[in-house]
Amino acid sequence: MQHLQGSFVNTLYRNVLGGPTGAIGLGLLALLLLVFLPLTIDSFRLNLMGKYLSLSFVAIGLVMCWGYGGIMSLGQGLFWGLGGYCMAAFLKLEAAASIAGEAGSDQNKALTTVGIPDFMDWNQITVLPWFWEPFHSFPLTLLLIFAVPTIIAYIIGVAMFKRRVGGVYFAIITQALCWTMEILFVTRQGWTGGINGITDLRTLLGWDIRTPENQTIIYFVTCFLIIGCILFGRWLLNTKFGRILLAVRDMEDRVRFSGYDVANIKTMVFCIAAAMSALGGAMFVLNVGFMSPKLITIEPSIYMVIFCAVGGRMSLIGAVYGTLAVSFGRTFFSEQFPALWFFLMGSIFLLVTMVFPDGLAGAVRRWIWPPIERLFGKGRAISAAVKEGQP
Repeated sequence: MQHLQGSFVNTLYRNVLGGPTGAIGLGLLALLLLVFLPLTIDSFRLNLMGKYLSLSFVAIGLVMCWGYGGIMSLGQGLFWGLGGYCMAAFLKLEAAASIAGEAGSDQNKALTTVGIPDFMDWNQITVLPWFWEPFHSFPLTLLLIFAVPTIIAYIIGVAMFKRRVGGVYFAIITQALCWTMEILFVTRQGWTGGINGITDLRTLLGWDIRTPENQTIIYFVTCFLIIGCILFGRWLLNTKFGRILLAVRDMEDRVRFSGYDVANIKTMVFCIAAAMSALGGAMFVLNVGFMSPKLITIEPSIYMVIFCAVGGRMSLIGAVYGTLAVSFGRTFFSEQFPALWFFLMGSIFLLVTMVFPDGLAGAVRRWIWPPIERLFGKGRAISAAVKEGQP
């Protein structure tokens, strides 16, 4: 029994934590997110970090989809936005119910038809559309946050991968779908809030999400979910599925001739990346308090790919660092050099691509980790020698 328990713990340590290197990397990330940042920055900046971290879910999914699967998607903002809109719909109905409770039967005080989101009332919609009804329930909302993007990703995956559409063609198609979804959300103003999106979000199950204290709690929830996604990703990539996924990326035809359904494998990882992106969109809404169609258009989706590339498209942890680095740089340069920040950010992207083709994670593996390994290797050798009584 003890042997089985030890074997299970070793397997868990190796496949989920990633061995000593992975465990140290994850520990450092946890210290940064859970200890260093909360103790060193104010509540406003911490909330800003929560906003950045909600984008890193997409980058983690892209590591699995693009880095390990070879599937370049330029439309992940579509799934991120769908998750965000599902969460925003629930919060908006709760806010509308709160306004109705405060106003009673006074329509003028409510500024809208009681219980209906304000943008619907402004567009002469006085009855809640049927597809909004499930968002009265929080469990159903949680289900839809994952189900809606995953189902759409499945439809796209089956339609594309069964026809062996890939490479740049798949990237362009996903980008076009992202743009189509933006147009749909903007033009269906009475259903989605139009160009303004869904705003004035107040509470989650009666819990005020706007106070600094509660924003800090949401930040920590975001961090724990990110760590959970990293652990899940490591586990999945260390299974047989992960090994086949790598083979599909490098030798797709050989995998197909070996009897595996390559389209199903690609569709599965694409759906997993979509579900992770949707979770990030939902956390973005809780961190920021609104959702807009401008956040699901082409430009944010391209930024999400850049997050993955800068962090290292083969590193789940690097995806988080890449997201934080690019997002912070974007904010800093836009504040300090509003007329030049596009050029400055572009220069950084070119520098990283040319000097660090494997991203920040590749630079760490190449230049920082080897000296640490040598140092600890010498330390272990000396310790072993002392135990054995050697000089």
